[in-house]
Amino acid sequence: MSAIDPLRASALGDIPHGFLGRQGGVSTGAVAGLNVGIGSRDDPAAVAENRRRAVAAVLPGAALASVYQIHSADVVTVAGGIADDRRPRADALVTATPGVLLGILTADCVPVLLADAVAGVVGAAHVGWRGAIGGVTDATIAAMVALGASRNRIAAATGPCIGRTSYEVGDEFVARFAEADPETDRFFGAGRPGHAWFDIEAYVAARLAAAGIGRVEMMGLDTCRDEARFYSFRRATLRGEPDYGRQISLIGLSR
Repeated sequence: MSAIDPLRASALGDIPHGFLGRQGGVSTGAVAGLNVGIGSRDDPAAVAENRRRAVAAVLPGAALASVYQIHSADVVTVAGGIADDRRPRADALVTATPGVLLGILTADCVPVLLADAVAGVVGAAHVGWRGAIGGVTDATIAAMVALGASRNRIAAATGPCIGRTSYEVGDEFVARFAEADPETDRFFGAGRPGHAWFDIEAYVAARLAAAGIGRVEMMGLDTCRDEARFYSFRRATLRGEPDYGRQISLIGLSR
């Protein structure tokens, strides 16, 4: 395996951060690479080593804080690391404490990293379709503001996720979004009868912009199509594979 090479977003400037893929890890088999998924069937020792390597690649010496993700709009404010066996049930984290690295796991969902460099406040959100429509990004921004961030200073970046040409959904899915907001039809493209293609990354970016975030950067990387670089739940499901890995996205503040 190659060395870890975190993807960085120019919008986040010098804030320590990175969207990591599957390169640089010790896991083998179906989850070969940098699998950080505690819920996978991978060897726990391999997962722990991968998580250690991920932290070292982005902010050496930092304390990792992650959550037990449940596809909600719940956000936790943290001031230190969180032990893997004590992760709170939520889908986003915010902090103003230097030396803490916020981690979000994905395998097709949208990882969102946010920062107000002036206030010294950062956030990370795991955004699946339920969290997207439920407002997890809005809740994350509100939690950052509560720590002193300003909406007009917050920058955000959406990382590798399932792309529009890979995310086929049914008409009932489209109807659910249309009921919440009739203007969401622009995020869906016509597919085979009874189906459509959903651009979840563009939808999430639009939610961020609507919440007052002036700079939003989209990485535009499709996890489902790029097997060499990323894990993908949908790809594994379509192939009938017994397990799938998770990649991690990280952001923190230097001491």
